[in-house]
Amino acid sequence: MAQSLAGKVALVTGGTRGAGRGIAVQLGAAGATVYVTGRSSGSQRSEMNRPETIEETAALVTEAGGRGIAVQVDHLVHEQVRALVDRIRAEQGALHVLVNDIWGLTKMEWNKPVWECDLEGGLHLLRLAMDTHAITSHFALPLLIEKPGGLVVEMTDGTDEYNAKNYRVSFFYDLAKAAVNRMAFALAHELKPHGATAVSLTPGWLRSEMMLEVYGVTEANWLEATKRQPHFAISETPSYVGRAVAALAADPEVSRWNGQSLSSGQLAKIYGFTDLDGSQPDAWRYMVEVQDPGKPANVTGYR
Repeated sequence: MAQSLAGKVALVTGGTRGAGRGIAVQLGAAGATVYVTGRSSGSQRSEMNRPETIEETAALVTEAGGRGIAVQVDHLVHEQVRALVDRIRAEQGALHVLVNDIWGLTKMEWNKPVWECDLEGGLHLLRLAMDTHAITSHFALPLLIEKPGGLVVEMTDGTDEYNAKNYRVSFFYDLAKAAVNRMAFALAHELKPHGATAVSLTPGWLRSEMMLEVYGVTEANWLEATKRQPHFAISETPSYVGRAVAALAADPEVSRWNGQSLSSGQLAKIYGFTDLDGSQPDAWRYMVEVQDPGKPANVTGYR
């Protein structure tokens, strides 16, 4: 996909780390100009209080072959999002790809019923996961639909099919991830008359910076974590889902996916891209067929 997106302009919101960083870098590797937004900039950190910054991501985009532009934005603040889109319009005159990847959660209460959860914390989770996506779409889509062929990718956790059948660890998390899938479905209907496409996309078990720290490993020795959690063998790098987005953005027939819920593993089989190690992990099929039924970890046939 080298330079397949030359001349294209993308906005990756929540691009500071994790899937957002992987997507931004892979769009850059395909030649795109990528605006990377988030709250962690320079010495300023978001409430996640992690060291990664949007400037680091933008530099990686440029190093990969594109042009990375970091813009500090809180996507809950309307005027900041409006100013961001005005800047893209003034500097580029177009927006071809919007990736809504904002999350930024600091605290999760797992496996607790809603009446035992911290209400303010739960409502804040919903604002970070849902309001930010709606606000960004409100301001960015008028620019994206000025030219046909635009793509909107709503990033979530879990396919629509999986989330419809499985409780996702808490009332608030479950609601947020299902809602993002539905956002893509609704946007697909609204964008279709303008020749644009909207999809929801989930990575598998993501080896993000935070997840690697949780297991006390690095990308270089991540397999050591399987001693603690054998199913971690199905995990994937952020570059994998990044390549999925780049493949979608470069597909002249991307409208065939309009309104659908997709996964990195599913798209790898169709577009032929791989993770950095040359494998094609299919985490959601693995979850259904191996992990959830309680079978021993075995990724044979799944990556």
